[in-house]
Amino acid sequence: MECGKPAPVFEVYEGSVTAKAAAGLPRSKKAGQMKTILIVDDEPAARYGLRKALEAKYRIAEADSAEAAREALPREQPDFVLLDLVLPGQDGMSFLKWMREQGSEVPVLMVSALDTAKTAVQALQLGAADYLVKGFELDELRQRVANLLKLATLEKENAALRSRMANEGQFGRMIGRSAEMRRAFEMADRVAPTDSTVLILGESGTGKDLLAQEIHRRSPRAGKPYVAVNCAALPETLIESELFGYERGAFTGAAQQKKGKFELASGGTIFLDEIGDMNPVTQAKVLRVLENRTIERLGGTQPLPVDVRVISATHRHLAAEIRNGKFREDLFYRLRVVTVELPPLRAHKGDIALLAEAFLQMHGARLGRTARLSREALGAVEKYDWPGNVRELKNALERSVVLCRKEEIGVDDLPAEVVEGETISVKHGSDQPDNGMGEADFREAKRKFEVAYLTKQLAEHRWNVSRTAATIGLHRQSLQEKLRELGIRRPGREPLEEE
Repeated sequence: MECGKPAPVFEVYEGSVTAKAAAGLPRSKKAGQMKTILIVDDEPAARYGLRKALEAKYRIAEADSAEAAREALPREQPDFVLLDLVLPGQDGMSFLKWMREQGSEVPVLMVSALDTAKTAVQALQLGAADYLVKGFELDELRQRVANLLKLATLEKENAALRSRMANEGQFGRMIGRSAEMRRAFEMADRVAPTDSTVLILGESGTGKDLLAQEIHRRSPRAGKPYVAVNCAALPETLIESELFGYERGAFTGAAQQKKGKFELASGGTIFLDEIGDMNPVTQAKVLRVLENRTIERLGGTQPLPVDVRVISATHRHLAAEIRNGKFREDLFYRLRVVTVELPPLRAHKGDIALLAEAFLQMHGARLGRTARLSREALGAVEKYDWPGNVRELKNALERSVVLCRKEEIGVDDLPAEVVEGETISVKHGSDQPDNGMGEADFREAKRKFEVAYLTKQLAEHRWNVSRTAATIGLHRQSLQEKLRELGIRRPGREPLEEE
């Protein structure tokens, strides 16, 4: 070898790692390249036997300790890891935990001389793909490795397909090709494989529950329970016992012990829908669950550990609720580790035709009828603001399929409010805007009044935010925040003028 020239990289073994790894050179992946298996074992004879069993079909890298394996991972970029349980220094279980904490999804086959169910279960809980007891036949090893690599390849392909579908406008049972919906789908797809707490924001009827279900379905907890709780539907006197359960004799009528929703969701996901409607006392207890991962049943004295992922949702503007003293700020920050916002349907009207076609096919198949929207009917549907969002669109089209006498749904088959263009937010074609005076609920009446008032003021100032804010005595930023809170947008989705 000439002086000054680097040594060639050979696939030979020197000590605990390959010569290439020892040289510090990262391995580049190419299509069709042999899969790489990293063998982590402190016994040279064991590594030799495993290498001889697998090297005909796979590229082999070796490490004799967890420390050496850490250095080898970025250089070798293995497709599979054969990991011994007993290692000098950090043991195999701790190394596996470290890999998963770093976000590595490389399949790991744990190998051990310990033939105990407890050890195997612990390895699988930490993310091992399988567990093999030493003394195995080499053919069994080869088959296990081949099966696990095949499964990992399929999972990668499925993940890539799901990601592409999210970018193209489909997320489980939800569809939408607008930029607003694709952003929401992409964010949900990225957070789904993690264990992070998720807060979903959006008006009623935008599909928050469907999004939560799909996030669970794409998570490692998919095979575990998914438990949904509507916090707005439960009376304040019952919500704590529903969430945390109770012991026998905890109160009058508690004849036997009952597990709460958090316990029932153990290992899986709990979905707290409309969490903005939860009372302050229960908010404090939910905060403790998120902080300590333990609960106490009503009437109980012992804390019970719970392993759940929390996804919550609300149609309320939680920042405003915090300012009004109705929602805990510390709980808000615990819940919104990752926030996904679903836009109201009026903010992505370009998706209405796509949604309408999907709903008509669904209703038609269930009702045994074929129906489509006429051009005039589709125009009316796209023009309407849909205050009830996608849920209202779905129900309105079901009504139209049932009532229409022909295969084509005409304008006369649509609900009157859709034809007349009357919505909660803006009463087009009517001299009497819905200002909330007919509402029994104060908060809904206040919201409707604010929508009607601000829409009228903006229209009078040609939707110029700065001039409108100056006229009604608000700062421009305060008015913009209020418009976002109420979901008010200029008709036709033109951006609001700032100057």
